[in-house]
Amino acid sequence: MIEVQDWGLIEYNKAWAKQRELVSQIQSQRDKSVFVMCEHPTVITIGRAGGANNILMSKEMLSGLGVSCVEIDRGGDVTLHNPGQLVGYPIFNLSDYKEDLHWFLREIEEAIIEIVAHWGIKSDRVEGLTGVWVENKRKICAMGLHCSRWVTSHGFALNVSNNLFEFSYIIPCGITDKSVTSISHEVGNDVKIEDVKSVTADVFRKKFKK
Repeated sequence: MIEVQDWGLIEYNKAWAKQRELVSQIQSQRDKSVFVMCEHPTVITIGRAGGANNILMSKEMLSGLGVSCVEIDRGGDVTLHNPGQLVGYPIFNLSDYKEDLHWFLREIEEAIIEIVAHWGIKSDRVEGLTGVWVENKRKICAMGLHCSRWVTSHGFALNVSNNLFEFSYIIPCGITDKSVTSISHEVGNDVKIEDVKSVTADVFRKKFKK
């Protein structure tokens, strides 16, 4: 069974450092996988496919709002994390499952689809795009992974009750013709992130049983 850790609200760079420590441990032990759940203070992250042109405000303006920009080694473009968004980091040894990163991405998408269905939300994939969408036009979960020696890091960002206005600082994932949404926005009331964490932990434990 995977180990589940809850890091609470944690500054992004601190979480990234802790991820790297876990990756190193798992690469050495090769007999465990860890699923991390957390939230981050508002931060913009830029993946390997990202560019500053998808950030719509200057660094000075963002700094004045207390928002930093961090270039990271995951796949994907520009995204934003903020409180009320459930960030999941599956630090998994894929050699225990299937040495196929695309398979793993699809499995995470299936897990998210199952999770949001607990709140009566019907979601799906959009062909050619990574992540999970409502009505093929509103992104409820962004994803981006890194993999080294078949150990994964980074993961997904599921919007639960976070401030969606802050996504106006960027072009999320570089996609201009779609919007973002959250579980709370879709159901019309405030959903507690602790409830979503509980469901998410259960889904991941069942889906990735060894």
